[in-house]
Amino acid sequence: MTQQNSSSVDNRSKNYLGSACLFIGIFSTATIVGIFLIVGMLTTFKFRWKIGYSWCAIISWLTKVFCGLTYEVEGLENVDSKKAVVFLSNHQSAWETLALRKILPPHSVVVKRELLYLPIWGWSLLTLKTIVINRKNQRGALKALLQQGSKYLNEGLSVLIFPEGTRVAVDDVVKFNVGGAMLAQKAGYPVIPIAHNAGHYWPRYSFIKYPGVIKIKIGPMIETVGRKPADINAEAEIWIKQALKEMN
Repeated sequence: MTQQNSSSVDNRSKNYLGSACLFIGIFSTATIVGIFLIVGMLTTFKFRWKIGYSWCAIISWLTKVFCGLTYEVEGLENVDSKKAVVFLSNHQSAWETLALRKILPPHSVVVKRELLYLPIWGWSLLTLKTIVINRKNQRGALKALLQQGSKYLNEGLSVLIFPEGTRVAVDDVVKFNVGGAMLAQKAGYPVIPIAHNAGHYWPRYSFIKYPGVIKIKIGPMIETVGRKPADINAEAEIWIKQALKEMN
């Protein structure tokens, strides 16, 4: 009994130390990369994306070294890097906001306006063709999503959206917002659903990260032409929630 308690304390100490090292690694490198991205406005988007990709790869490596946390991907064959799509993913933690930049082809991400208030880190998001929305103004947010999202899709750039709108606890169930499906239907591009269980290892709003293997499932393409946004959204939501059940 004493040995088990000691082991539990040791694990907590190790997790805390590893999480602290990862925290330092993320924020120290983010400042440097942010400056590179801002200066990179003088170059091409492709070059800036490589900078962002490299940083996410570094963070993935640090996460493995310090926290013993890795990931595995299923269904990557469903993604064609040469075809623009709307990715719809569940949102459990901060992990996927970094990891999906490394896993998926170049894409635009929808973020809340408040992130731009962060010096350097927030400003650098604008260099990566980010879609910025004001969540307090739902009508304006939807308009920005449809206008900017359609523009990027027509340029050949995919768009990543978290239809839950915010990070959701592992056991919570939140109805998906229809904005991503509306964008796909309006612009005439397919949807690809993504499910992951990152919240079990990198919980939302938690400093501590836990060792393990995060599972990511990328679903088959969902056609949108001639369909109602609500039906598209429902199909993606059902697939994602079913995939999550299979992971747990």
